[in-house]
This record gives sequence, structure tokens and C-alpha cells, in this order.
Amino acid sequence: MNFLIEAFKPACSISIKFSDGKTRKRVPIKRENGQTLLAPLFRNQENIAGKITIEPHQGKRIEHNGVKVELLGQIVRELDVPGDIYERTTYPFEFSMVEMPYETYNGVNVRLRYVLKVTVSRNYGGSIIEYLNFLVHNYSPPPSINTSIKMEVGIEDCLHIEFEYNKSKYHLKDVIIGKIFFFLVKIKIKNMDIEIRRRESTVTGATNHVETETLAKFELMDGAPVRGESIPVRLFLSPYELTPTHRNINNKFSVKYYLNLVLVDEEGLRYFKQQQITIYRLPLQDT
Repeated sequence: MNFLIEAFKPACSISIKFSDGKTRKRVPIKRENGQTLLAPLFRNQENIAGKITIEPHQGKRIEHNGVKVELLGQIVRELDVPGDIYERTTYPFEFSMVEMPYETYNGVNVRLRYVLKVTVSRNYGGSIIEYLNFLVHNYSPPPSINTSIKMEVGIEDCLHIEFEYNKSKYHLKDVIIGKIFFFLVKIKIKNMDIEIRRRESTVTGATNHVETETLAKFELMDGAPVRGESIPVRLFLSPYELTPTHRNINNKFSVKYYLNLVLVDEEGLRYFKQQQITIYRLPLQDT
């Protein structure tokens, strides 16, 4: 039995280490199985360098057709010509000024990943492959123009509400500040909530898939308002798992955020008003 187990083990172990792995910042990322791991963080046009170590298992010789490292979707580096590996062998690698314009993203129907892939190519026994995931975050300066949002909710002769938010573009740790004004209230409103919704649009061939998630729900009012009343809004974004807005990434997907105002009357009828906002990442917002 032990002989059978040994026969199906890989002929070697492969390890990938970044040159600055001990000092580089690591941030959490969720895997497909739902588990969270800490992955090294990079940004656009950084150098990606390190060492790859291949160690044959005791008493084994690895005959191969070449060793290569790939930055998936972008670059391939040949590390070794065909030959044999008898002992622990380390290969340095470096990808300079790597173009990584898009952020890592894990969504409902789409994932944008950056992966290092090491392959020991062999004619028999199958190639030996090792992967290492890393993250990319890109930063944006505060927008030079950031207009406020003003909109109305109305039902003729029954309801007239105006809401105002202090701006339309928010960074990941920002605070949404606003007010809700009641000018006409002839229906019995039971409560009012504000929601943050994320809408993910993906394109597969000629088909467009849209998934909407409610990421946050905050109660603004419990009870019936009166004419002339105003309700303050103060919603902190930092507790929620937000990403920057993604616009038509490689013609494959988009991610947009919306503020959704929800009013519920005593009969259970719901009234909505939705407004798109932009989310961006400032430097030092890497968690």
C-alpha cells in the first residue's frame, strides 16, 4: 500500500518566494472554498521578483523538458533548458514594471486574479505545476469634481420627499452624509431604510448576466414622519466589503454601486428611489 501511495506522489516539491516576501504587505482574500488566506499585495507597474526552488524527493531524479514561470495572462519566463534535476535547485525570476491596470476582484459570476504559475514539463508522469496567488490594488486621487446628489420621490397628491447626499463619489473608508426632507406626507409610512447595492454585470458571448447584492441596510426612521420634518443620514462605509467601481473591464464585466432609499407604508407597500455612486480607493486603504 505504501508503495502505491509513493508512486502517485509528485516527484518533487516546488516553492515560490518573493524577494521582499517578509516585508511586503499581505491582505485577506477569499478562496473558492470560502476560506480566507493572506496574499501578498502589489500595484500596477511594480517589479515582481523572487526565487523558485525545486527539490526532488529523496532518491528521485527529475527528467524534464524545461522549467518556466508564468505571470498568468501576461508573461512567460523560461527558467531552465531540458535536462535533469538531481538535487535542490533554485531559480531567480523577475518581471519588471508589470502592467497590472485592473484590481483583483472576487464576485458572484466573475473573478479577476493574478497568479504565478511554475511548470516543470515532462514527457511522462505528467507535468508538475505549482501556483501562487497575489493581489493587486490600484489607487485613485480624490476627484477634482464631486457634485452632490439631489433627487425626489413623489406620488401625486400623496407623497413628496427630497433627499440630498453630500457627494456622488466616495472612497472605501468614507462616510455618506445627507438629509431626507418631507414636503408632503399623506400616506402612513412605517419605516425608511437606506441600502448600498452592488450590481455586477458580466458578458458571455451575446449574453449579459446581472447580479445585484444588498451589502448594507441602515434604518433611517421608524415611525410616521410629518410634513416639514427632515431626517439626517450618516452611513460609514468602512464596515462593509466594498471594492472600487469597475467600468467595463476588458469588455468582460462591470461593477457599479447604488444608494437605494426604501420606504414601507403600513400596508406593506414599498417605494424605492435609487442613485448610482462611484467608489474609489485612496492610498493606504488596503484592507
